[in-house]
Amino acid sequence: MFQDLSIEKIKERQATKPVALIDVRSPSEFRDATIPGSRNIPFFTDDERAEVGTLYVQVGVHAAKERGLEIASAKLPQFVKEFAAIPGDKAVFCWRGGMRSKTVATVLSLMDIHVYRLSGGYRAYRQWVLDKLEAFDFQPKPYVIHGLTGTGKTNLLRRLKAKGYPVLDLEGMAGHRGSVFGQIGLQANNQKTFDALLAEELLGHQHRRYLLFEAESKRIGKVVMPPFLAEQKDQATQLWIEMPLEARVRQILADYRPEEHKEAYLEAFRFIKGRIHIPVAAEIEQCLGNDEFGEAVSLLLEHYYDPRYEHSSPIRENVEKIIFDVRNADEAEAAILAYLASRDGSS
Repeated sequence: MFQDLSIEKIKERQATKPVALIDVRSPSEFRDATIPGSRNIPFFTDDERAEVGTLYVQVGVHAAKERGLEIASAKLPQFVKEFAAIPGDKAVFCWRGGMRSKTVATVLSLMDIHVYRLSGGYRAYRQWVLDKLEAFDFQPKPYVIHGLTGTGKTNLLRRLKAKGYPVLDLEGMAGHRGSVFGQIGLQANNQKTFDALLAEELLGHQHRRYLLFEAESKRIGKVVMPPFLAEQKDQATQLWIEMPLEARVRQILADYRPEEHKEAYLEAFRFIKGRIHIPVAAEIEQCLGNDEFGEAVSLLLEHYYDPRYEHSSPIRENVEKIIFDVRNADEAEAAILAYLASRDGSS
């Protein structure tokens, strides 16, 4: 028979060898939020789940179970085949560790496919995430990347992460770039997904000597960072990137690709149009309409983003601030790496 394991026990096992996490909930439940790194092999489709749920409410438990068994039995051979193709240890879960995951684990056990079942299901995992974030003891020394819009802060962090440096990519976890244009071309995450990604990343870096992240506002798109992280940001050593306007415009054009999402950018611009001096706002809108994206970005930086960033980033007393005056992203990366090396900040 299968064995029930808590999320803590599964994490312990994952520390020594891989355990494939398999979410047997419906596709829409999986898309809404799941355990990071898990894959979806649904017991019911969305329509099937709705049908069984309606029977449960309108007719009764027995009728719902009968219909569920009828639906599931027809696809058991393919279901078992999918699980058998997954190598190594496997752990299944549903919403609360109930009928769906129990049925799956039982059938697989009868077919000599050993699986664990996550005790309490996704709901238990969600509570585990909230508990971790609520009582998180932040150990690494925080370094926060500052700089005007377009200095490539997120790009810099991703470069460093690719080289093995301890980084929190908050915008990546949020699926949002943190501006009125921030969701265009991306899939924004909800709070549950953001919290899970953040908790997993923080735990993975807990014993590192330092941690780098961007000076984000508390709200990033649809999500809000936890209070303790906002406090760490305010107390952290500030690494300021200063870069010429022309280089910042090039970085924004590379990151946002306005030529691919022109109408979306025009629509988003109208949300902030009223906050910009009327003649300048009209010129920006005209530039966007005429595909003069570089000029539009330059005007937005000069008349909107730069003043707002400087206003929202006050100088804090007793906080170390290091300024890196660079010409482009390559120089920014080299300057940060040299600084970290000078501080003996090996990861």
